Amino acid sequence: MEENKNNIAKIEKWKETPIRCLDKGFVRLEDVMGDDYSVVQAARVSYGKGTKKISEDRGLIRYLMRHKHTSPFEMVEFKFHVKVPMDCWRQWIRHRTANVNEYSTRYSLAIDEKQETSPENWRLQSPDNKQGSSGFLNAELGNKFSEEEKEFHKIASDVYKKRIDAGIAKEQARKDLPLSTYTEAYWKIDLHNLLHFLKLRLDPHAQYEIRMYAKAIAQIVKDLCPLSYEAFEDYSLNAVIFSAPEIQWIKDKLEATPLFVPEIEQIKNDLFGGNKRETEEFLKKLEKLNVLITP
Repeated sequence: MEENKNNIAKIEKWKETPIRCLDKGFVRLEDVMGDDYSVVQAARVSYGKGTKKISEDRGLIRYLMRHKHTSPFEMVEFKFHVKVPMDCWRQWIRHRTANVNEYSTRYSLAIDEKQETSPENWRLQSPDNKQGSSGFLNAELGNKFSEEEKEFHKIASDVYKKRIDAGIAKEQARKDLPLSTYTEAYWKIDLHNLLHFLKLRLDPHAQYEIRMYAKAIAQIVKDLCPLSYEAFEDYSLNAVIFSAPEIQWIKDKLEATPLFVPEIEQIKNDLFGGNKRETEEFLKKLEKLNVLITP
């Protein structure tokens, strides 16, 4: 009962407290259905109380995440209210596993706010990544571009307003607004697909702007589904996958000098908090790589 009250308090907090993103944007929790227990319940196909120990729920969630049994995570849904620049929203909307309803500039006047760039935040094109950035333009030259940006924004807004005042249809008057114009939307997505979104958009190579929104969303998800988010961090976000050729290379390198590891109990306690199943699976991986000889 106490845990349920805590969850309700957390949900209300995120509904009432938007997380600010960029200069004028935000992420706010609109609604949520389910939590870690919903994942556990779905995995057990049970409407009962399930396990009585949080450690058992944690172990099951980690097992599901580790083995990519994703459907139980789809039982949890988040709905966010977001305010985001249109160029960032274009990347965001590529994740087609969500339900979306966006502010309509055919029906309503366009939001008269645009993302602005400070002189020190103009990023340079990466020489190694055609779709990425690396380093920053010097602030003195950046100041020139920031001033030009303000002038351009003013011109775009003035032209739009003149068209509206002349009676031109909103759907046509909007066509020359810059991609820096903010839009708002409701974005609803299940936990499985949300974690996939976070996996891609929290990556250091993701564009800065969408990473800021991903960090805000991750903060909310981690607070409301801590066991699922912990498993996500351990087995997806901060994990690496080796391909078959990479595994073979590692095996070949270690063939002559495999390591002897007698401290299995220490591994179980230090790495996995006493979880026997996770320890056994880890030892099998070490054996496959020729890293381990058990006593």
